[in-house]
Formats: sequence, C-alpha cells, structure tokens
Amino acid sequence: MRYLKKFFIVSIVLLTIAVMVFSLWLPGRYVVPIIMYHQVTYTEHPQTNWVSPENFEWQMAYLKEHNYDVIPLGELVEAVEEGRSLPRKTAVITFDDGYENNYTQAFKVLKEYGFPATIFVPSDKVGTKGRLTWEQIKEMIASGIDIGSHTRIELYLPDAFVEVQRQEIEMSKNILEQNLGITVDHFAYPIGGFSEEIKEIVKRAGYKSACATNRGYDRFNKDVFELNRIRFSDKDNRKDYLWMKLSGYYNLFRKAKNPY
Repeated sequence: MRYLKKFFIVSIVLLTIAVMVFSLWLPGRYVVPIIMYHQVTYTEHPQTNWVSPENFEWQMAYLKEHNYDVIPLGELVEAVEEGRSLPRKTAVITFDDGYENNYTQAFKVLKEYGFPATIFVPSDKVGTKGRLTWEQIKEMIASGIDIGSHTRIELYLPDAFVEVQRQEIEMSKNILEQNLGITVDHFAYPIGGFSEEIKEIVKRAGYKSACATNRGYDRFNKDVFELNRIRFSDKDNRKDYLWMKLSGYYNLFRKAKNPY
C-alpha cells in the first residue's frame, strides 16, 4: 500500500511537470490560420477547394460569432517580418484562381461581415469565361479586397524553365498593376509548387510575400515566401472541424511536404 501511494504521488508530479512543459512549449507553435478557397459554387461531388455559397456563409458566420479578427494578408506578413505575435483568434482569408463566383457569391458575404481577403489572380485569365473581369476586380478593391498574383496562366512553376518562371512571376505583377492602378504585393504559387530558386525570383520581382498550399518544410510560417495555408471546403461543415483548423495548432498535425 505504501509503494502504491508513492507511485501515485510520483505519477502526479510527473504529470504536472509534463503539463507545465507542454504549456510552455505549445504557445511558440501557434500559427495564424490562412484560409484558402478556390470556388464558391455548387458541385455534385465534393472538391478539395470548393465550397457552396451556403457553407461559405456559414463558415464566415462562424468566424464572426466566435470573435475571430480577420485581418488582411499584408498585416500578417508585417507581423511575421517584425517578429511580432498576433492575438489568438486571428485569421486571414485567401482565394486562388480569380473565379467569377468569388465576386458573385463570396464578395457580398465578405462585405456583410466586414472581412478583408486576398484574391490571387492569374493575369492572363481575367475576363475569360468563368473568371473575374477587370471591372469586378476594381469594385472589390474599392471595398477592401486585395489582389495578388497567381502567375499569368496558373503555371506550375517547378516544371518550367527559369526564363518562363521569371516571365510568369514578373509579367503577371506588371499586368495586374497596369490594369488596376495598384501595387501588387503578394503572390501565390499555383498548386503550391516552389523551390528556393523560384522564391528568389519572387523576391526580386518586388513581392512582399508568397503563399503555398500545405507544401514546404516551414510548418510555422516564419518564412513569408512560403506561407502555408489551410484548405476549406464543403467537408468543413461541422463546428469541430472549423475549431480544429482555426485553432492555430493545425500545422502541428500536418506532415512536411516536398515543395515541388
């Protein structure tokens, strides 16, 4: 009985120490979740980056009801560069590919909740079927939506020659800036693919950040040129799913993935 009591006491002490160590270790692993969408539309079969208009609005309502501070991507990038921590329940919203339903479906919801977002647009697809027009983009910019580059034609950069990579990265920025009269500060790698050489081209082109998907080895978004994002879709239709993905610790459970 005496040994059992000692064992119990030792177990409690060790558990207490473990909890204290974990509580000190965990905060340094917090990452502001960067939400990634593509299309806001209906689909017969669930797609990884597609969400129905109803589910999109429900997810935005969840952010509002649970007091998340949705900030522009640029604000997050500045905080990372300055080594400044942001409060828990901070989030960033992004869209890839510049689909027209980002305007017809998502934009009105974002305005309703007062949420900023960044839409990464492939410059040469503006105005083509199913994509945003220059007029729609300008209207969204006037309401606080930021526009980033997604190359000219959504090219998977690691498979391209260096000169083609440079053209896609640099010219897409120039085309967007010339047509919209803004400075394009942020870039997203199509399909999330990048390399150290591609990152250098992005930096030299004058961008302030670049977003991937869940690729790369930096799980804690210390490098603003390989920011990990979290996919949201129709599968995220339960509060526990959203809580997990928005907790700030989701990346702890994601395996490092080759960036190209």
